Amino acid sequence: MTKTALDNDVGLILIGHGSKLPHNQENLEKLADILRTQSAFKLVEIAFMIRNTPTIPEAIDNITKKGANKIVLVPVFLAAGVHTTQEIPELIEVKDKQSQLSKRGIQLFYGEPIGADECIAVILEEKALKALGDGWEHRHAHFRGTAISTYPATSTKIYEQSMKLIHPEIQDVLDKAPKSQIPIIERVVHTTADPEFAKLLVISDRAVEAGVAAIKAGAKVITDTKMIKAGIHEARVQRFGGEILTYIDDSRASKAATEESITRSTAAVRLAVADDADGAIFLIGNAPTAAFELAEQVKQGKVKPALIVAVPVGYVGAAESKEAIAQLAVPYIIIKGRKGSSTIAVAIFNALLAMVEAKP
Repeated sequence: MTKTALDNDVGLILIGHGSKLPHNQENLEKLADILRTQSAFKLVEIAFMIRNTPTIPEAIDNITKKGANKIVLVPVFLAAGVHTTQEIPELIEVKDKQSQLSKRGIQLFYGEPIGADECIAVILEEKALKALGDGWEHRHAHFRGTAISTYPATSTKIYEQSMKLIHPEIQDVLDKAPKSQIPIIERVVHTTADPEFAKLLVISDRAVEAGVAAIKAGAKVITDTKMIKAGIHEARVQRFGGEILTYIDDSRASKAATEESITRSTAAVRLAVADDADGAIFLIGNAPTAAFELAEQVKQGKVKPALIVAVPVGYVGAAESKEAIAQLAVPYIIIKGRKGSSTIAVAIFNALLAMVEAKP
């Protein structure tokens, strides 16, 4: 696959955790150097959550001074977790930085963690063989100018190979599931690389049909985080007349949260309902308070969504908020217990979107 160089106004920030030891920063700096010289990105900075500098806001300032007005922030973490789904998004938005940048015409895009990628598997194989001391040659994926060598295979082949590995591990669940639910189960397990999610996923009767019909009808898609919105190809939704909305950065939400001593997520749900959310698809992947508030709004008859996807993650309120959604007379898809994430909400919606696109 050939990659052309990006414009000089597009920048990349690699986000690391930060450590007392120097190796964390050194590795991130080396990765940034490789990307600057060999990837499609020419403006590349590093940032850290804690301890090391620059901080995320500092890195954003640094790269904008170099001319970037489109900034992609990618967490250099192996898997999705509290850091990547909650803490880093909060740091990106610290002190309304997002709104300040928007006024200057600067856009932020938040990428996914590394995940179970074939390139990583090749590197792990190399490290293991090297440990055996057989003089194994360095052969993993590498850049050639702006092109990438034959590792990895095309994304389609990788997905097909992943499915071959996934199916034996979740076959008992797939055998019992309605045919319409199988693409969602597959997509969630593929996204998380965790077959346990096949058993934690709960899809209510006609939830799939309701979601497909809503997308085809051009329904609003309302998310509790910008990460979910960023994970959906908006042009694909717009082809059916829909739009993706998130109210978390709305100044009205911030004001209501301060004045009423509620969370911004709660205030954002109230704003969405007030703006007419009947027939909408709600995607909640981060905030249990958003799920609780939406359940209350539905019970009071203030809104009737077409579908609720509620998969917030956390130790406080996450499991209970999803159970509250499951008690509603509205089609829903949830993940039982404390587990979940914005990336799972994206996976579920994208599976529904693919179903719509596959139909004549």
